[in-house]
Amino acid sequence: MKNRAAILETLNQPLVIDEIELPLLDVGQVLVEVAVSGICGAQLNEIQGIKGEDKFLPHLLGHEGGGVVLETGPGVTQVKAGDHVVMHWRKGAGIQSRTPQYRWNGRTVNAGWVTTFNERAGVSENRLTRIDEDVPFEIAALLGCAVTTGLGLVNNLARLKIGQSIAVLGCGGVGLNVVQGAAMVSADPIIAIDILDHKLDMARSFGATHLINTTRADLRDEVRGIVGRAGVDVFVENTGLVKLIEAAYELTGPKGRTILVGVRRHDEDITIHSLPLHFGKVLTGCEGGHTEPQADIPRYLKLYAKGKLDLARLITHRYSLSGINRALDEVRAGQVGRCAVTMSNDT
Repeated sequence: MKNRAAILETLNQPLVIDEIELPLLDVGQVLVEVAVSGICGAQLNEIQGIKGEDKFLPHLLGHEGGGVVLETGPGVTQVKAGDHVVMHWRKGAGIQSRTPQYRWNGRTVNAGWVTTFNERAGVSENRLTRIDEDVPFEIAALLGCAVTTGLGLVNNLARLKIGQSIAVLGCGGVGLNVVQGAAMVSADPIIAIDILDHKLDMARSFGATHLINTTRADLRDEVRGIVGRAGVDVFVENTGLVKLIEAAYELTGPKGRTILVGVRRHDEDITIHSLPLHFGKVLTGCEGGHTEPQADIPRYLKLYAKGKLDLARLITHRYSLSGINRALDEVRAGQVGRCAVTMSNDT
């Protein structure tokens, strides 16, 4: 069986959209018909080779999606044919299978345990969480990374308490969910920081109490003007830019937590004054907010169903698979909150 996919053949080049052949399902693998995929900063990083040499080219991309199970391989017990699922990169319940390999014009196309930039995907069982059929696939895709990372960060890494301060540098899909999560736990102030006014406006609508556009104001002066010299309790850095990582750490209080969501380039290093780390200050990376998909996704969907978690407004742009390179350009340019890439009925 063939299916269309967006293939990363060469770094820093547009993805190639073509048909690829599906492999036979191995132990623990599930064939999913992808309905909607999101685009995360991680895919931009892969295309740009931000982590260094890519030994797996050509390969598939995408790690947040919603779809329907078509078939299950040997040993699979968590899902069955016909189930609607969230496709996520964090490990969940079930088998971790081998990664699949597809065929494309006589060449091997590699893939991870989950990919979503393809119409049908062989996915490891533990990268799928079953959901009710009335959950829109666009919402399911958001739960694959953006929402779970943002809310998980607030709960598990920031451990944000009522009335604590938080600054969020970069208000894309993850950043907006950090803001939303911070508002849900009554953090104050909630400082949203970006270079684009429309993203700051969205952050305000999701609960930010203060906005800083760093093209017009000095980041350090503005943050200190809001929280004083003591610094913020939690500073979330989403850009991966060295100078901003350093500034975020500097502006974090002596007992505060600096959490890095953005990934810096492999050939760049940060410079910090590390002494405070010995006296309670924390600098840490974020791995999907330490989300446990099988437990957290159902909880978030209950809040969504009750209108307590705002998800639909996160999606600002919609594209077809044929338009995915344009979608990637829009995400790079910062024009998108979160976008939904639809696989079916593509023209």
